[in-house]
Amino acid sequence: RSGTKSKMAASIQQSPASIKKIQINGLVVMKIAKHSEEDGNGILPVQGVLLGLMVGETLEITNCFPFPRVIEDNDFNEVQYQMEMMRNLRHLNIDHFHVGWYQTTFMGSCFDKQFLESQFMYQDAIEESVVIVYDSHHTSQGSLSVKAYRLTPKMMDSFKDKDKEKFGFSQETVKTYGLHIENLFEEVPVVVKNSHLTNILITELEQKSLKQIKTDQLLSLGTRSVLEKNVRLLMDKVDELIGDSNKNMNYCRSVVRQQQQKTQYVQKRQQENEQRKAKGEVALPEEDMNKMFKPQPAPPKLESITMSCQTDQYCKQAIEYTSGAFGKFFMADALH
Repeated sequence: RSGTKSKMAASIQQSPASIKKIQINGLVVMKIAKHSEEDGNGILPVQGVLLGLMVGETLEITNCFPFPRVIEDNDFNEVQYQMEMMRNLRHLNIDHFHVGWYQTTFMGSCFDKQFLESQFMYQDAIEESVVIVYDSHHTSQGSLSVKAYRLTPKMMDSFKDKDKEKFGFSQETVKTYGLHIENLFEEVPVVVKNSHLTNILITELEQKSLKQIKTDQLLSLGTRSVLEKNVRLLMDKVDELIGDSNKNMNYCRSVVRQQQQKTQYVQKRQQENEQRKAKGEVALPEEDMNKMFKPQPAPPKLESITMSCQTDQYCKQAIEYTSGAFGKFFMADALH
């Protein structure tokens, strides 16, 4: 799917701009949530296209439409589908400019290699492209979770490096660009804006719903299940990081072992040549060391960086949720 995204984005080039804020329409958030519940059951990730326009340093997202669920055997042209959708929206006088894409997630589990590559393809073709991440689980707990991300300039430059093939990040690339979990993505502030009529309707619905809400629900201390899921995801990701670290350690050991073997071979060959010269014999010819000792392929670093970024995201989620939970505990303790 990332390949079709790049073709689609490349056909809609726009002028570069600096984004300070993202203003997203409430209807767009509802469409994303509806798509998540209907096609992903609130757990599986679903994706779609964001439409809008740039106004100064603010990116306004005014509409969206989902990627349809496609069977692998079905002959479906995704680029043609998107172009047709945008053409129809233009005929209806609706904002049809391509400004990015969205993806739903479950407890923030979205930072991986495919996610990073997809955003690069969008942002490389459309400078102001963003990705909106909607977390259905956190939203179901009463806190709307809609975040916007962009790749940092360092990450964009490292992707554009011509020395890499198929986005293979080596240790040298990571050192050259100074890549770490803090400078992969930059989060852009998101503001949800509704029309005046929508705000009036929300106010009326809020007043009616307050009468039906029980006061004990507002101080619910049931935080165990949420934290348990978050910690389990964190543990799984830490296990993956340990496995990746073991791979890097094995690579370092193999490189050191090969270097020692190469040194021993050179020393042995020098001794043999000295003995042959003492006997008046012709010295042995020099051999290509790279053929005899093939360089060890270094493990790619992109997976390690994305795993570290996802681990950091789980930690931030735990801190964010427990900070609110501790506030409830202190309030409940004061009421006793």
